[in-house]
Amino acid sequence: MIPSHKFIALELKDQLKTLFLEGSFIVSIRYYGYKINLYLLNNFYVEVFYNHKHDHIEKVQPLDKNHTRMKFYSDQIKLPGDLMC
Repeated sequence: MIPSHKFIALELKDQLKTLFLEGSFIVSIRYYGYKINLYLLNNFYVEVFYNHKHDHIEKVQPLDKNHTRMKFYSDQIKLPGDLMC
């Protein structure tokens, strides 16, 4: 199990490999020009930003629980209460 600080330091291709092998897919949302897949990896959530126009994963980042995207997630699924604060 990889801790979040080591996961963030990985190159994009290694982050994706780790997510697909060790993470659990939670939900997808549409957000502006992206399809964002939310994963649970160990004890933290990770977002994968896929750009449809360019058919390319642009970035992988830990979930920012204070971002307005949280509403899109909470409309579809129930995340643990401490994430919704």
